[in-house]
This record gives sequence, structure tokens and C-alpha cells, in this order.
Amino acid sequence: MPHPIQPHAPSRQRILSIAFPHLPTDRVHRARWGKSWIAGRILDAHPETPPVVVTDTVKNAIRIVALDQRARARGIRPNQTLSDARALVPDLDCHPADDEASRALLVKIAGWCERYTPLVALDTAPEVARDHGLFMDITGCAHLLGGEAALIADLEARLRAQGFHVRLCLADTPGAAWAMARYGQARIIAGGAHAEAVLPLTLSGLRLPPEMVASLGRVGLKTIGCIAGLPRAPLAARFGARLMQRLDQALGREAEAISPIMPVAELSTERRFAEPVTHQDEISHVIAALAAGIIEPLERRGLGLRNCRLKLFRVDGHVSLLDVQTARPLRDARMISRLFAERIAGLHDDLDAGFGFDLIRLDVVHADPFEGGQTEMMAHHAAGQGHDALVDRLGARLGLDRVQRFVLADTHIPERSFGRQPVAHLGAPGSGARRSAAGNAALAFSPDPQAPCEIITRPLILFDRPELMQTIAEVPDGPPLRFRWRNVSYEVARSEGPERIACEWWRDGRGARTRDYFRVEDRQGYRFWMFRHGLYGRETSEPAWYMHGLFA
Repeated sequence: MPHPIQPHAPSRQRILSIAFPHLPTDRVHRARWGKSWIAGRILDAHPETPPVVVTDTVKNAIRIVALDQRARARGIRPNQTLSDARALVPDLDCHPADDEASRALLVKIAGWCERYTPLVALDTAPEVARDHGLFMDITGCAHLLGGEAALIADLEARLRAQGFHVRLCLADTPGAAWAMARYGQARIIAGGAHAEAVLPLTLSGLRLPPEMVASLGRVGLKTIGCIAGLPRAPLAARFGARLMQRLDQALGREAEAISPIMPVAELSTERRFAEPVTHQDEISHVIAALAAGIIEPLERRGLGLRNCRLKLFRVDGHVSLLDVQTARPLRDARMISRLFAERIAGLHDDLDAGFGFDLIRLDVVHADPFEGGQTEMMAHHAAGQGHDALVDRLGARLGLDRVQRFVLADTHIPERSFGRQPVAHLGAPGSGARRSAAGNAALAFSPDPQAPCEIITRPLILFDRPELMQTIAEVPDGPPLRFRWRNVSYEVARSEGPERIACEWWRDGRGARTRDYFRVEDRQGYRFWMFRHGLYGRETSEPAWYMHGLFA
């Protein structure tokens, strides 16, 4: 049975730092040889393959900014000029730097790492250029995979199988984990031992700019231990407060927060598989079981879900995300599974299971207070046949923002008197904000409370845009006697009006004209709604006439 992920409260925070020292070149190799190029020892099987480097223009020179292990073994070093590198290795395989592609790949890896913890953040240290890494807060998560050592071993093995070189370290602080993952040898620093562990490391482990590290080295300060016991004021005065801040963060004297790339779900439930699932029926059964497992925690909190996300972790590292939103708070497992079935059916491509999913997780991204309604004793409505259920099903297949209804707009211009809004963003059915603008009558209230209300009729068919027409009238500001519309002539039998509607000068400008509307009936009994655009003699000398709607 699926089990909700329960919080675990250990004695201290535990941060895992993952460094990808060859991410740009790993990306090149993965594109060329496939994701399993490391496990398959592709380069060992092809010794004639030249080393791969990534270059960029630095200080008006083309320099090496990333390289693989074969290039490093043949004497190539980071920040070396390309001409010097080619002198050592003439057949060097060079690729231009693509920081956006590397960052996009790192974001995908971070999304996959959420299989271990929802608190995954990009390691973005502005002082260290082109350093690719992640932070994972695994506080309370390690026991789900057999402990910290088992979690790190599983993570490293899976990332290596996907074609990435990685270095990992687990410590109490992000600073200590970062330093040890890049410049140390330990993979796990015991709780409370991080301060002593980082003292022998180089000052580059404090995430300092290379210029500051070089400046400290010129005065004989080369390791973290060299500055840990020195007076703080002289160091801060000469090298800046940032040096002391990074030192305090590494030693745990100052807290450092990490910012997850995805918001943490309010509730989450998951199922892991010893054998990956591939068939659609199996996935549907798992979704139904996960949905059933999330209902009881929602009931305890008095909530109903409004937005839930299904994450399907494929064995090759790909993560599929399916979001479902609801118009009202929902607490029905069968309806949740049905919405995901609609969501999967609405995909342009089939859900690609590849070699199978070994982990499926259901996250409640957003939930609102659930207010249960009383049902009729004798009514027997099948589940999923109400108005809200229809909106949810259409939203799951088409997108909830595309399921819209007409609402009244705050304007007296007829073609602007209504708009469209997503149903899920509006109030309860029947409220004044959700009345349809398709009615054929409106009330005009008199300022005198004793006076009766005047009924102003509106046509059943209102054109999106008024259509220009030709008319003949006895006087310029009188009703029409004859008119021609859509190449057909009509003779007016009777008319009623005018109904004057002023312009909206704050929207259309000072030059906008007034409209005089007339309800007209021809000799065949057809009824029209037309208006004269502009007041004769005051706004224009030749008012234009427009047809705007038809009565039944």
C-alpha cells in the first residue's frame, strides 16, 4: 500500500552537496555516445577518440573552461589558452561553451533528484564561475533508503549510470559539504565534525573569488585552518566581510538557507517498485492507490486539493510531470484518478514509459478548506456527473484556464458588456459575478426609489462588431425610414428610440462619439437593433449608421 511521507525530526540539519566537475563535457559525451557511456566504458573501447574540451573567450583569448578526464591526463589544464592546448594535443576536440544548455541539464538533474528529497536547490555561488552543483537537504529522508551511506551510494550509482561524473559529500552545513565535495576526500562528515574536517582544505573551498584566494596566498594564508583562528577585524578590513561570512557558513557559525527549485508539496505520497512498471493499466492502478492514500490526510486537515502533481521517475533519469487542477476543493479518490486518466488521454504523445518507472509520486501542490455540502436523501447522482466534475474533466484534458464562461463587464458599451474568465477563478454558481451576459433583457433602475424600474430590451443576437449600413431619414437626427444592409433594402414599418449611450472617453479618447440606438421593425416583421454614430451638428455633420443586433 502507498504510504504518505512522514516527517522525521533528527537532531541536526544534513546537507548533501553534489559537484559535477565535468558537466559540460559529460553533456557532449552523452549526446554522442548515449547516457550509459560511462558504464559502457565507451572511451576505453575507442582509444582513438580525441579528448574533449569546452572553450570560451576570456580576457580576449580563447581558453579552456571545461575538459574531460582524458584531456586532463594528457596535460591540458583549465584556463589554458586553446593555442597552448593544441600544441600539446593537436587532435583536441573543441566545443564552444553553452552555459544555458548546461544550466538546463542541471535543472533536469535537480528535478530527478527530488526522488530523494523535495528540497533540491541549484548551487549558484556567484564568486565561483562555471561551477556546476546541487544542494540537497536530506534531513529526515535518509532512513527511507536505509541510511545516509545507502542514500549516497544509490544516488552516485544512478547518476553515474546516466553518464555524469560526480563528487558528493554530506555534512551539517552547505559550506562544509560544498568544500569537501570539491577539495576533500570524505563522503560523509559525522554530525558536529564539519568544522574540524574543513580546516585542512584550501581556501578555495570557502567559495571565494580566485583573486581573493590568490591575495590570501601571497601572505601565506592557504588553508581554511590558517584563517580560522586569526583576529577577525584585520581580515575583514583587508579582504572584506564576505571572507568572514563564508568562513562562518562553513564552520556552522552562521546559518545558510538553500532555495528549492520547486515549492514543497503540502502532502505527498509515493510508491517505489523493485521491478519498473511500464503498462498503462499498471500506472492507472498505482494512481488510484496513491489518490486513495492522500484522502485521509486531507480529511484530518479539513482540506480539499485544488492542484496536484503526478511525478513519474523513469529508470533512465527522465521525469514526467502531470498536473491536474480542480475548480473546487476535491476529496474524491475516484475523481482524482479519473482526472489523471483524462490528463494522460489529452497528451499529444503517449506517456513514454521507456524501460519503466521505478518511482511514482503524487504531490498535493495546493489545497483549500473543504466545505462539504448536504446532499438530497433520495437523489442518486453518479460520481463525476455534476457541474464541477465536468469542469474538472475538461480542465484535465484541455487545461483549466481554457474552460471559461461569460461574465458581465463594468461598461455600458454593448459589445464590451461581457467578458470571459476561467470558471475555476470565479465564485460559486449562481452568484452575481457569474451571471451570463447572453440574456435578452436588462434592468435600468431609477434614482427615485418610488419610481418603477424600466425594462430595457436587448437583442437576442449581438454582433461582435457593428456593421456599417446606409439609411434614409426624414431629419438628420430622426429614426430611419429605409435602410440597406448586406446588399438588401428594407422599409421601416415602425421604430422606437433613441436610447442614447455616451462614449467612454477615458478608454476611446476625447474624439469618441455618442450612440443613439433604435429598435426597428420592417414591413416583413423582422426586428433590428441599430444605432446612429455621432450627434448631428455637435460631433459630426454626417453621422454613420451601424447594425448591431437582431431580435427574435
